[in-house]
Amino acid sequence: MPAKVPIKKSPAPPKAAQSKAPEVTMPVAPAVETSGAVPEVPAPVAETPVSVPETSVPVPETPATDTPVPETTVPDTPETKPTEEKAPEPVIPEVPKDEPPSKPENLSVDGVEATSLSLRWKSPEKEGTNAIDGYLIQYKKEGSEEWISVNMEPSISTHYKITNLNTGDKISARVIAVSKAGPSEPTSLEHLVQIREIVERPKIRLPRYLRQTFVKQVGEAVNLVIPFQGKPKPQIQWSKNGQPLDPKHASVRNGESDTILFIRTAERKDSGTYQLTVQIDDIEDKANIEIKIAERPGPPKSIKLADSWGFNAAIEWIPPLDDGNSDITGYTVQKSDKKTGEWFNVLENYRQTNCTVSDLIIGNSYYFRVFSENVCGLSEKAAVTKDCAVIKKSENTYKNEEYKECNFAEAPKFTQALSDRTTTNGYTTKLFCSVRGTPKPKIVWMKNQMEIREDPKFRYLVNEGVCSLEIRKPGPFDGGVYTCKAVNSLGEATVDCKLNVKVPQ
Repeated sequence: MPAKVPIKKSPAPPKAAQSKAPEVTMPVAPAVETSGAVPEVPAPVAETPVSVPETSVPVPETPATDTPVPETTVPDTPETKPTEEKAPEPVIPEVPKDEPPSKPENLSVDGVEATSLSLRWKSPEKEGTNAIDGYLIQYKKEGSEEWISVNMEPSISTHYKITNLNTGDKISARVIAVSKAGPSEPTSLEHLVQIREIVERPKIRLPRYLRQTFVKQVGEAVNLVIPFQGKPKPQIQWSKNGQPLDPKHASVRNGESDTILFIRTAERKDSGTYQLTVQIDDIEDKANIEIKIAERPGPPKSIKLADSWGFNAAIEWIPPLDDGNSDITGYTVQKSDKKTGEWFNVLENYRQTNCTVSDLIIGNSYYFRVFSENVCGLSEKAAVTKDCAVIKKSENTYKNEEYKECNFAEAPKFTQALSDRTTTNGYTTKLFCSVRGTPKPKIVWMKNQMEIREDPKFRYLVNEGVCSLEIRKPGPFDGGVYTCKAVNSLGEATVDCKLNVKVPQ
């Protein structure tokens, strides 16, 4: 049987033991392969058989607590890795708090029947931290504080029909958005809704001529007949500029299928936006009608004779202070010979505030007047020039006019820049620009900031200030930035463009 191997660096045995077996030599295996049990190394190692003589040699036992045993160096294996080191604790990120969605918006009644109520709304402005799962609909009757849930599972649609209601009841409804983060605040109807059958929804049939501004003159009667539909008979309400109508200026008569707005004698203060509302419970239809009560405008503020020469006279005027509550559509210009005093039209529906009157007779004197015009017609009065335009006979003597010598020198300036171009490989293309300058500038073409000299691939011409560069059968290498530079004694100017050469595939 294998003998026990003495531990390395253990204390020497007593002298008595050494005298008994002095000549016995025990082969010692390496520390890693030793089969002896070492207290400090937990992993066992395979035993190595050792042949020894029959003479038994007692080995003194050394307690582990009295003599320290050095650690044996063993390669790290999954079983021998030290377990005393603690792994760092993982950092757990802070989980954000769930935020529920905001409340639904624009809850309104979409329809009412004998035993049902249809609702419509818009999605919340904010969804919160989670997507919206749907909407819960609730209602309560008049005088009750208990909300009754209509659907147990959230509805994903933004409109819903509440059924099995009692005819004649007045109820209020509300909608709640639901997500994994929780429910939103409820959105409720502003008014109670009476459950009754609405055979036909209220609808205003606005005539076509009232879909644009309706214009009447001061003193005329306004009689607007506007048909509508709806069963049962809807409630009719008129307002002007957001305020109730003044019965002293306008009266209303409502029939079964139409409503009439009547103004006996229209005044300018009757102008404004009239709103018609046709309503059955919370279902309504509205129409806006623009009414403008206008009258003839006043005359132009002032008029003057600006100049007269040859057979012509130039006059100017200022628009009227009072436009008659309507836009000025034009002016009528007239002339009068001082000898006869009769007025003749020169221009009609003229929109500018100055004009030149031509074809006047030499030796005569003329006055001019101008009328303002709007949708109601010409102004009652006109603005008349104070000065008289005298058309004098021209002198026959000719005088040479003296002209100052002008300096036409000018630095180069491009009047038409180069444009980016895209061409196909192998197809000749041209680049164009135009330049002016005195003295005549010198034209230099460059490609990628390098001057293009005598190259048979390029040909450039200058004709009456128009500069052209012809690129013969360009290839991909010919693409880049092309620059045209004009230089003279007063300065220089440049323009450039980008040329892209496409290769067909």
